[in-house]
Amino acid sequence: MASTDDVSRWRAKLERRPPGRDGRDIVFANLARALYERFEKERNINDLNEAITFHHAALELRPLGNDNRALSLGCLAICFSKRYDARRVLNDLEEAIILGRAALELRPLGHPDRAASLYNLACDLGVRFQKQADMRDLEEMIELHRTALELHPSQHPQRSSSLCQLAICLSSRYDNQDTVADLEEAVTLGRAALELRPPGHPGRGGVLHNLACDLRKKFQRQTDIRDLEEAIELLHAALELRPSGLPQRSSSLHQLAICLSGRYDNRGTVTDLEEAVTLGRAALELRPTGHPSRVVSLYNLACDLGTRFKKQADTRDLEEAIELHRAALELHPPGHPQRSSSLHQLSICLSSRYDSRRTVADLEEAVMLGRAALELRPQGHPDRGNCLSSLGTTLRKKFQKQENIVELDEAIELHRAALQLRPAGHPQRPSSLHSLALCLSDRYDNQSVVAGSRETAALGQVAPAFRPPGHPDRGPADLDEAIVLEQEAVQLLTPGDPSYDISRRCLTAYLQVKTRSQVATPPSNTSLAVHFDIKEVIHNIAFETLKASPPRLLHTLTGVLCNRDEQISHFMASQQYNQLLSSCITCNRDERMNLIRTEVSRYFRFATLSHRWGEGEPSLRDIEGRRIYGMSGRRGLRKLQAFCAAACELDYLWAWSDTCCIDKGSSAEFQEAIGSMFAWYRHSFLTIVYLSDVPDTGSIWRSEWFRRGWTLQELLASRSVLFYTQTWSLYKNLTSSNHKADAAVLEELERATGIESRFLTNFSPGVNDARSRLQWASLRRTTRPEDIAYSLFGIFNIHLPVLYGESAENALGRLLAELISQSGDISILDWTGEASPFHSCFPAHITSYQKLPLPLLQPAAEEHVTTRLAPRMREEPTSSSLQTLYRSLAKSPLPRFSSHRLALPCISYVATAVLRRRADASAPSYTYKIEASGLKPLEITLPSELENGALQLVRPWHSKLLGPSTQLYSTTEEQLLFTLGRPFNALLLNELPHNEYKRIASSTSIIARPLDSASILQNEVRTLEIV
Repeated sequence: MASTDDVSRWRAKLERRPPGRDGRDIVFANLARALYERFEKERNINDLNEAITFHHAALELRPLGNDNRALSLGCLAICFSKRYDARRVLNDLEEAIILGRAALELRPLGHPDRAASLYNLACDLGVRFQKQADMRDLEEMIELHRTALELHPSQHPQRSSSLCQLAICLSSRYDNQDTVADLEEAVTLGRAALELRPPGHPGRGGVLHNLACDLRKKFQRQTDIRDLEEAIELLHAALELRPSGLPQRSSSLHQLAICLSGRYDNRGTVTDLEEAVTLGRAALELRPTGHPSRVVSLYNLACDLGTRFKKQADTRDLEEAIELHRAALELHPPGHPQRSSSLHQLSICLSSRYDSRRTVADLEEAVMLGRAALELRPQGHPDRGNCLSSLGTTLRKKFQKQENIVELDEAIELHRAALQLRPAGHPQRPSSLHSLALCLSDRYDNQSVVAGSRETAALGQVAPAFRPPGHPDRGPADLDEAIVLEQEAVQLLTPGDPSYDISRRCLTAYLQVKTRSQVATPPSNTSLAVHFDIKEVIHNIAFETLKASPPRLLHTLTGVLCNRDEQISHFMASQQYNQLLSSCITCNRDERMNLIRTEVSRYFRFATLSHRWGEGEPSLRDIEGRRIYGMSGRRGLRKLQAFCAAACELDYLWAWSDTCCIDKGSSAEFQEAIGSMFAWYRHSFLTIVYLSDVPDTGSIWRSEWFRRGWTLQELLASRSVLFYTQTWSLYKNLTSSNHKADAAVLEELERATGIESRFLTNFSPGVNDARSRLQWASLRRTTRPEDIAYSLFGIFNIHLPVLYGESAENALGRLLAELISQSGDISILDWTGEASPFHSCFPAHITSYQKLPLPLLQPAAEEHVTTRLAPRMREEPTSSSLQTLYRSLAKSPLPRFSSHRLALPCISYVATAVLRRRADASAPSYTYKIEASGLKPLEITLPSELENGALQLVRPWHSKLLGPSTQLYSTTEEQLLFTLGRPFNALLLNELPHNEYKRIASSTSIIARPLDSASILQNEVRTLEIV
């Protein structure tokens, strides 16, 4: 390490080497090195600034061709990178990257220092990725680290660093793109790095920590408890290497607490929860007031204490959890992405304290906080269902305390809304069914003091209030619905589960109330009438059940195509029907209705076929009135026969195929079929996917089936799927009833489609996250070009006319216009490619959505680059100015599309100069430098010349862009500066007559960057009419 004497000695040598004398560059370089080493020791920024100056001087004396030029470039890049770490000035980082690239060019393959240049440049790109979230930086740094790794073979001292850094990069890409292969490789590389850092290695603790974090991610994705066990073991080892006083200790304590809490959720071992609480406290002590991660420790420790309170009922845990959640809430101001979580958890804790103390103030505050949390979780938010359910439960408690029937009615509506967000298969559906049933029972009990007090006591409730005579909700309907709901809850739960016993007891109490409320009638000889009534009921229920199915189904036993009347006739002539009739006569009315619905649904279960159309596909006219098993024909008919036989083998009496079960000669029926296709696949009990191009030993992800348009909605809509190979063998001989439930197959599906497993297994149609859904379809194609748009109608739950013969551009344009009209989602405008004649802001082809949107900033692993808050820009704007700007942005209108015009709210930047660079005769492209008020100058390259006119760059705006983001902010103003100061995808508009605009230059992605904070304050939202 250099000392002051070293610096002085080299200064003296410099004085003895005047300009023009040989060796002066070497003295400059050595003086710079000495100053840099002293900076590393004493952290005096003046030493670093002077080192940069002397490295610049050495570089000027080392022109191209000088053997030491690459060394000067590399050293200067390191100094600029260090100064960026100290001052956070972006220009330093940009300069470090430019110099690093220049050094790398002078160190070609075979150069002994090439690996160091690759590694250092990759690290600087990593810093910029954390700052700007440009995926191109991440992709390049992965490539550079891979190249550096090749130059660091086994036994090389730097191999472990390359392995570690590449693992961190891949883990970051997994966070952005959710590609399982990246996470798997990150784990593999992390293990390899750990082997090269044995006990005693100074970097072992960091590798242990990062590998554990990746294993925890893997557990969250694949739920293999072995990954979580290993993560816990690694974090324990990392913690031993990070004693008190080491800054990374709090991070390892925090991560270990999270892992142990996760294992408690999985296994229920109390010692895990106890250790998680202990570690959470230790992490919090190391994160005092002002620490950027304090709020995370407050929140997680409070949640663990809340969990322990539920287990042990120690009110001290609850009191501490409330105090911690209040402290976390103060650090989550309005606009913070985690504020809703703090509000929600604090509300739950206060509601629990009311249960033990019966203090009305706790209940009132719990309701207030619950409402605030619900406002921050609008339609489409993944945690909205939890907020609805918790607020509904708290309002029911308030009704029981204050007897205000309005609050009970609101609780019922909230629980209904929560139930809609928890469809069949959702783990919280039984809880929502039970909670709604309790509220309906309360409302029923409210009618009668006698019935209310007796049955409420049975259910552990307080006495309810009266409902006045003539109240619209007076009557048995609430009790009947409560019974139906609790019956479903009992069916979904497993005997032995505590919730099962609670729901069963409540159901029994409801049934007893209903039985006692019915007036007894004397017996009479009415068996024939009863028998006739039951037949009529069964027929009606069967007809209602079939309304949710396609109008024609193939009977798999006979191979005959049947309409609905014929399907019902098959049922009435079946043994199942006779058994049902006999059972109904011997049971009471409530049991009878439940039995009929169950048996009718079981009988009419049907399987659907998903496949690629090929030659000789049979039509409705080909098979109508015939038994398909006795027919002979081409490959398409043989496929239909094999499908029906497979469905029959799986005990499905009915099957549906899009080739022959639709009358395509009827335009009305064909239109209805396309509009109902998603619902039919969703309603089917099984979808059989036939992959004609996958051999028995092949992999499904290679199939053309994954590149066809219509099969996307068939995959997403189907709850249960079985894949068959070209020989009609089950894929990999898997015997599970649903290949979507097989982890290995699910991973292949993710790889083939680019769709996360949560959407593959539990997809909800709608306009939410439209940009991602368009990207899923962007690589698919259809025989008829316009079908690519029609095939998405069901995925978006959009109903538009099907107009065969229209252009593909028109069909896609109508779909996008409807999406904008329903959702106001401006991410639909984020595409690159040829503009559509339908509208300049829409693409001509869906392939334009292949490119992912500009990603959000993600936090880094701790060995990469420490994530910091976006630095405030040079000029500090006033709080009042930012608040005014925030209000104006928050109140901006939604986009509207009407008469082929898009009314688009946006922030506009008028182009002040457009300069065309000299054309390259060898490349048919045109490069322009554009200067716009409020933006940094930018360049775009186009395949054709730019249109003349009044140009402006615009940032489409939606109020939801104000948050949340992945950073932690101390103020809303700081978040606003961060949001508006980030790079964004800009649209280039050309002004037309009559205050209209047209998008141009859509063939290239235009990344714009705001100039400074002063320019941000000038932002305002304008609504432009774009054609």
